[in-house]
Amino acid sequence: MASELQEFLITLKEKTDIVDVAGGYVTLERRGGSYWACCPFHHEKTPSFAINQSDQYYHCFGCGESGDVIKFVCNMENVDFMDGVKILAERANLTVPQTGFDSRKTVETKRKRDAILNILNDCAHFYLKNLNSGNAEEHINYILNRKIPSNIVRKFGLGASLNFRDLPAYLLSKGYSKQDIVDSGAVNEVDGKLSDAQGGRLIFPIINALDEVVGFGGRILVKKDIAKYKNTKETVVFNKSKTLYNINLLKKLKREQTISSVIIVEGYMDTISLYQAGFKNVVASMGTSLTKEQARLLKRYTDNVFISYDGDGAGQKANMRGLEILKSEGLNVKVVPLPEGLDPDDVIKQRGTDGYSKCLDAAMPLIDFKLNALGKTFDLTKSEDKRRFASAAVKVIKSADSAAEQEDLLKDLRDKTGFTYESLKRDLNSAPAQLAAAQPERPVRSDNASSNLTASRFVIAAFLFGAKFAEDENLDDVPWRSEVHEIIARYIKGKRLMGERVQPAELFEFFEDNSQEYKELGFIFDYSDGGKLSGEVGQKYFYDCLKTLRLAYADDKIAEITALTKTETDAAERLRLAEELQKLLEQKKKIKSGER
Repeated sequence: MASELQEFLITLKEKTDIVDVAGGYVTLERRGGSYWACCPFHHEKTPSFAINQSDQYYHCFGCGESGDVIKFVCNMENVDFMDGVKILAERANLTVPQTGFDSRKTVETKRKRDAILNILNDCAHFYLKNLNSGNAEEHINYILNRKIPSNIVRKFGLGASLNFRDLPAYLLSKGYSKQDIVDSGAVNEVDGKLSDAQGGRLIFPIINALDEVVGFGGRILVKKDIAKYKNTKETVVFNKSKTLYNINLLKKLKREQTISSVIIVEGYMDTISLYQAGFKNVVASMGTSLTKEQARLLKRYTDNVFISYDGDGAGQKANMRGLEILKSEGLNVKVVPLPEGLDPDDVIKQRGTDGYSKCLDAAMPLIDFKLNALGKTFDLTKSEDKRRFASAAVKVIKSADSAAEQEDLLKDLRDKTGFTYESLKRDLNSAPAQLAAAQPERPVRSDNASSNLTASRFVIAAFLFGAKFAEDENLDDVPWRSEVHEIIARYIKGKRLMGERVQPAELFEFFEDNSQEYKELGFIFDYSDGGKLSGEVGQKYFYDCLKTLRLAYADDKIAEITALTKTETDAAERLRLAEELQKLLEQKKKIKSGER
């Protein structure tokens, strides 16, 4: 079965060009023999993400992310290996073998995931049937009261849970195991009894970008002392921090047209209301604070995001947190100011599409939003509050990206407070820099590796990426400092013996994703940019690295023999060890003198 899988993956990669695939997610620019872009996996302004078309792999010289076309799709779509293969297979019009993944993922993991997806899909159909059964009067009344038309109900797959007992009984009758039903998150178990986790609620299916039902949101219909909305618990297919409601329809929209911006709201009804009003570029964070994973998911569709949370105090604070996260991931973000106490759904109901469009037109950048929110906390008719506001506002303005922006904001502050521009400018210059907003993280490609490990990385990279000065060197003569380097050396040696070309992209199949070995591979690929592996400077560094590794190996052996000599009592063995030690000392002397 493993050979069937390997043959299929070879065919899949032969029919798939990583440049064509990546070009659907990021804007690529050809430079020399590589294609470059700003990395989709971390925020940066200068492109450091490179795709090697001839060898079909990508590597970011900023954050170290590396992989082949399958790994790229898995990261961009936030899916596992099997789903990444399915996406590419569909793109290449290939049929994925039904078996053969056992070596990559265990049979049980695959069975569990497939079972849960099937269960959740059946749940969605069950809830939909309930809604149309004639027994869901409360649910229908709620939908009518919220003025959701039937086509939108169908579009979002809304359903009804009528009680706590019917769903578990239905799923058991379908032949699903009790454990799988509970693990799906759709059903709870208390004291051995099963109950619908969304019992009695209006159901909002949560569908991922692959059109798979991964969870549910449920709304109570009768006022009770419990949460108004409830989401499915975290499962093997549902992680709320990595999911956005309506991402499936946003993906379909992208296939039909260019998406210039995305509106992000808090909840299900806000999403549905905006979509119904014609704002189809809308998703929801489902009531949670925005996460980096969600920000990166959004970046696959657009660079421009409007964050439109409720107009109350809690919504304003969520706006602030969300803006910081989105901005740190390289998105252009603005806050949509809503009337106090209203959410997007309220605005649509009360003021219509034009009313909400005006709110979008009034959207403001992060720093302006901060100053606006800050101003609401002070009474500017009082001298003391005015001074405190000015002091706090200057600290916010200190974080502006440019002197021109600072000047513009200081003028606004002057007009609001009546203080002179010159005095505010002096306060700005004296404000400590650490009070400025935190800047986006800039990854540093250094793990404080020892000089020996760094040397080993450079030498193995020289062999792997075909540096001319490494062609005549013997791989077996290099004392590697890492098991990863030994594995790569064996791979290169095998290719040489068979007269085949070394293909670096094949190495991504050797190590488990996110393992220490995979991370080490990323540091080796930092040298894949040919400039480091050519010329006299590169050649000299290569031989310096070889010397470093050989001296380190000699020192290790000398220390080992010295320790054995101290504990050895047999005279003959002590003599043999002394002779071996002498040879090692002579060898070390030759290495230092430059003899190879």
